[in-house]
Amino acid sequence: MKRALAILALLGAAALLALLFAALCGSANFSLTDTLQALLGDGPGAAIVWQLRLPRAATAFVTGALLALSGALMQVLLRNPLADPYVLGVSGGAAVGALSLLLLGLGGLWVNLGAFAGALCAVTLVFGLAHGRGAWTPLRLLLTGVVTAAGWGALITLLLSLAPERALRGMLFWLIGDLSAAAVSWGAWLVLLVALGSAWPLAAQLNVLAHGELAAASLGVPVRRLRLLLYLLASLLAATAVTIAGSIGFVGLVVPHLLRLLIGGDHRLLLPACTLAGGTLLVIADTLARSLIAPQQLPVGAVTALLGVPLFLWLLHAGERRHE
Repeated sequence: MKRALAILALLGAAALLALLFAALCGSANFSLTDTLQALLGDGPGAAIVWQLRLPRAATAFVTGALLALSGALMQVLLRNPLADPYVLGVSGGAAVGALSLLLLGLGGLWVNLGAFAGALCAVTLVFGLAHGRGAWTPLRLLLTGVVTAAGWGALITLLLSLAPERALRGMLFWLIGDLSAAAVSWGAWLVLLVALGSAWPLAAQLNVLAHGELAAASLGVPVRRLRLLLYLLASLLAATAVTIAGSIGFVGLVVPHLLRLLIGGDHRLLLPACTLAGGTLLVIADTLARSLIAPQQLPVGAVTALLGVPLFLWLLHAGERRHE
């Protein structure tokens, strides 16, 4: 218990430092003293920090937390270490919905609504096809999701080929993942809290399920009901994240892997740890995205990929060494 509290305290401190880093960095250079004064509501930078940088950092944090928690649940559901929030086509459905409205010249709230509707459509389609006339299995769900995602990818290519040049840049930024136009969403925080509050009490059952469905069923775990709940929670988390910021990769894949390597696979600790670590990682990545070549901004999805690829390769190497 003391170890778990210490780990969560360290991750909480890292999250606060990441938020301070986000408040400090940007196209307008502030010293640490100026930033601390701005955080207290004093000084010339207070408006920039409180109205621009911190709201964007809060949005990045909740998006990263949604993705990491969704990835942790998805990997238990599919019992596949390569599963991430987008493996079932949620991102593709959301992209088709959002890009269709961008192609029609709409923006803002309409794009968010289109993305969320597309994500929910993808979730419903995959679940319906995977279920069929009998009980669905993780393998069947995974294969259905992969094939459906390929179909969404074809539609995305078609939309991009039809898009006028003036709309193409915004569409590509949305596809890669971008927080420059994202607004603080209290609904996203509510989804995160509800999902974490629903999954964490089931952590002991998730620990058993991770070792196989037969073992879980023999110990009295309601496997089918638990799998359905995990699917719905993971899909809702991913759909909400995609609606906010587009397709941001590697957060939901790398964060659960890294934490399992460092703190083990006990979901009583892993789920809240993923929430904190995922949010922290995306705050850092987004701060780098808007600061590296300021005043120009990079799509945050490109930064997470650049950070995630070497980290994931290191995780694979570390896993191989542990099993030697």
